[in-house]
Amino acid sequence: MNYDQFNDYCRSLPATTHVVQWGNSQVWKVGGKVFAVGGWGKDKQPAITFKTSPRNYDFLKDLEGYIPAPYFANRGMKWIQQVDTEGHLDEDLKYYLSESHRLVSLGLSKAKQKELGLNQ
Repeated sequence: MNYDQFNDYCRSLPATTHVVQWGNSQVWKVGGKVFAVGGWGKDKQPAITFKTSPRNYDFLKDLEGYIPAPYFANRGMKWIQQVDTEGHLDEDLKYYLSESHRLVSLGLSKAKQKELGLNQ
């Protein structure tokens, strides 16, 4: 998945906003909270960072094509970075981005979730 495809997919999720920050990274938020970041890849290769459940984190952190997310995982947060973006992991990545969106949205106040029409 390239950054254009990443942005298109994140844009399709409900109640999302997009900003460019943190060294020109593509940052996607729900309710003002980050759920995905496109950027920070080595050697200018695409890298996609997202929040995971503890179970998915334990599964992905040692799987080829994924690493614990720099800046997030080393602070104890369950975030993963997909560093292999050659296409064969695209469907998996869509699932993990949707899950990240869901997890972050569940952390919003009930009032904010209702305002945004999430998790009803």
